[in-house]
Amino acid sequence: MAAKDGDGWAECGRGHRHWGIHGASGLLVVHHDEAGVPYVLMQKRAEWSHHGGTWGLPGGARDSHEDAVASALREAHEEAALPGDELRVRGVYVDDHGGWTFETVIADAPALLAVAPANGESDELRWLPLPEVPGMLLHPGFAETWGTIEPQLAPETLVLDVANIVGARAEHGWWRDREAAAARLLRDVAGSRLAHPVLDRWYPRIVAVVEGAARQVPDVAGIQVVAATGSGDDAITEVVRRARPWERVLVVTADRGLRQRVTELGATTTGPRRLLSQLTA
Repeated sequence: MAAKDGDGWAECGRGHRHWGIHGASGLLVVHHDEAGVPYVLMQKRAEWSHHGGTWGLPGGARDSHEDAVASALREAHEEAALPGDELRVRGVYVDDHGGWTFETVIADAPALLAVAPANGESDELRWLPLPEVPGMLLHPGFAETWGTIEPQLAPETLVLDVANIVGARAEHGWWRDREAAAARLLRDVAGSRLAHPVLDRWYPRIVAVVEGAARQVPDVAGIQVVAATGSGDDAITEVVRRARPWERVLVVTADRGLRQRVTELGATTTGPRRLLSQLTA
């Protein structure tokens, strides 16, 4: 394994030539302004490059020792001087060509970060309002997948009704130590690969609402714990109410009354068993 050992041409099952022996990845960075308008960082490829002069994403060949996220962040830093530590990765979309894949890594930016061509692979870098993207001369691969990827750019929050989910999990003796049962659930969620209908890997913002005897559950990396001071249902409803209008919220609960309350606020719901079936622990 060595740096740049992915450089080279490969042929996919469709008979097309692609750059990247081990596949390739690109970084799709999105920033929503205060009005909710999404901006996407786009790269105009250097004229000498494959499909030169078209607009696409900073990215390139993946090295053998890298996953898609590491590869996309590295390439974006090399090509656009983009600081990866200011981004939050939200998911990965896989475009499988049969024996060769391009993986689009979706990440949120806190602002329209300063970027500039950092090597000879970019002629220009530009933050484009989302509606302007289809009007550009797009890289053919990006154009082919844009209709599928574009709806996934809204931020997503997964809200866990922890008491309800722990009850549905029905571990032996869970009711004797609700705090420990809640802590186990949160660790299992944090360590599992959550399913998404479009994305191959999904990293939503996760908010876990705990109540009663589980209110002192310790923090778990990657999960925001909200301790309800009163009703857990009220606390979950308030989390949904505070979501930004352009944010998608999915609440995991089997409580019919709560499902109706959060649905009226624009959230969607799913039952605990769907989540529990995805946990690896």
